[in-house]
Amino acid sequence: MASPSPQQVIESQRQDWNRVAGGWEKWDRFFDEQMAYLNHRLVADARVRAGMNVLDLGSGTGYPALLAAQTVGSTGSVTGIDLAEQMLEAARRKAASLKLSNTTFQTSDVTTLPYEAASFDAVTTRFCLMFLPEIPKAVAEIARLLKPNTWLAAAVWSAPDKNPYLRIPMDVIKQFIDLPPPDPTAPGIFRLAKPGELAGMLQQAGFIDLAEQEFLGDVRFVEAAEYFSSLMDIAAPIQNLWTKLSSTQQAEARQRIIATAGQYQKGSVIALPIAVRMVAGRKPG
Repeated sequence: MASPSPQQVIESQRQDWNRVAGGWEKWDRFFDEQMAYLNHRLVADARVRAGMNVLDLGSGTGYPALLAAQTVGSTGSVTGIDLAEQMLEAARRKAASLKLSNTTFQTSDVTTLPYEAASFDAVTTRFCLMFLPEIPKAVAEIARLLKPNTWLAAAVWSAPDKNPYLRIPMDVIKQFIDLPPPDPTAPGIFRLAKPGELAGMLQQAGFIDLAEQEFLGDVRFVEAAEYFSSLMDIAAPIQNLWTKLSSTQQAEARQRIIATAGQYQKGSVIALPIAVRMVAGRKPG
């Protein structure tokens, strides 16, 4: 069976993330609180400051674009890009509630952005690049859009064994159905988990002063059932696998996911570890 074309991958991604947009908005406050440190790290690594014109790729419901907008202030601006219009509608509502008038959210394909060269003072991207069918092309496009002597900061997921938060449901689903081993070059959650891979692409595109760190943290839930509910609402790739299970299998899988997550009890909360690969680079001046 032939591999899907880049256009087919992009359209599939668009449908997937539009489907879960309501879930992301439902859990917005929770994940804003739980993952805020990643947004602050990206804004810092991109050297965002007052007056800048910032581009955020894969903004979804506004991460980290809204933090960048607060950082650049009234003399700066932030443009957030995503494939899923319904995700961006939620981002616009959040910007309005925060009274941010310096943000614009647009639907676009990251590999062909409609902006002139050297249009932006910084680029941020959180959990976006690994889903793209042509990552080197996207990185080259980022390099084209950045002004000289400015920074890109990116966050992608690290290895599955260091991410119980993501791995638990996948491991459980595999107990019920046979899943082919993932193609290491195909778009997916762990596509850029390998150390040095994204940094190498940045270097090929001309970036310098490269920095990479495996950034450890956790996501905390009041109970394991809350974790399961959030996954089913927001995780499009896991939803796609879940639909392959029968209703009986889903009921058993739910119990197993909750039981496994319960093993990460830490005091009064369930603290599920995550590992994020933070990569930054500077376009030469």
